[in-house]
Amino acid sequence: MEDFTALPDLASRAFGGGVVYANDEFFAAADHLVLPSEPGHAPKTFDHKGQVYDGWETRRRRSPGHDFAIVRLGAPGVIRGVDIDTAFFTGNYPPHASIEAAVLSGYPGPAELAEAAWVEILRVSELKGDSSNLFPITDARRFTHVRLNIYPDGGVARLRVHGEVVPDPKLLPKVFDVAAAEFGGRVVDCSNMFYGHPQRMLMPGLAQNMGDGWETSRRRDTANDWVLVQLAAPAKLRFADLDTSHFKGNAPGWAGLTGITAEGDQVELLPKTALRPDTPHRFSLLKGPQVTHARLDVFPDGGMARLRLHGRADRDQLWARMRQCLEP
Repeated sequence: MEDFTALPDLASRAFGGGVVYANDEFFAAADHLVLPSEPGHAPKTFDHKGQVYDGWETRRRRSPGHDFAIVRLGAPGVIRGVDIDTAFFTGNYPPHASIEAAVLSGYPGPAELAEAAWVEILRVSELKGDSSNLFPITDARRFTHVRLNIYPDGGVARLRVHGEVVPDPKLLPKVFDVAAAEFGGRVVDCSNMFYGHPQRMLMPGLAQNMGDGWETSRRRDTANDWVLVQLAAPAKLRFADLDTSHFKGNAPGWAGLTGITAEGDQVELLPKTALRPDTPHRFSLLKGPQVTHARLDVFPDGGMARLRLHGRADRDQLWARMRQCLEP
């Protein structure tokens, strides 16, 4: 079984995910749940409500019921697993939790969220304190929102909702970045990721620093490094952005792009081309057939901040994927 934690975090603020409602956040705001950063902790750091936590923490419940927070997924899709991370919550973590999910169109408010058809995707399960609590999810439907229920109260540092992005085709332009993680682009193989995972290249926005990209170790042979990207849908690619921002003494000297068709044929899209350090490059690609994957070769090694592949996607394939995950 594939490690679901290698899949994108659909709830992450990096995709635009957010906490849209929480019934209680007395000690710490629920917004912390979707932060892409790892939770931190500063012991004996107090404000007017007590110890400061990098997570969501509710007050001690003195009445029946339980606490909950509703998260809008930044990238709707099929959820393959969740991580209810209670890092640094020791005597104040919830002993149990469950998760429900729903499909809602547009931008629902509290009333619509309350009336939504919520589906339980994780039954009430035991949690451990100060731990990453991993649970696989078997429901293969596409969801837009999740509701984290904690029993009866307590603190959770992060909620990671790992899965496969399934965008709504009617909200996509005719030409878009088919490699983008927010639309379902995904790294499926690479030669080396010593300093940084290549999936970072497909994330939204500009890279913040050298650690927010893909970087390989230094090669001492005659080969070169490469990464293989599965596109959001089969597409005819037209432009590529190869961004070496922040990589100054360690940018690749050259790069090339190859498309791979559904039949396995290889098509040259960008011949071996010189790159400059710390520079966003845009290249017009050679016209070719529809491809399902693209391989980026860097020569001989180095770092890349972002990779964008703009093209015209196969709309029938996008709609087929959408329909595939609408029913149980």
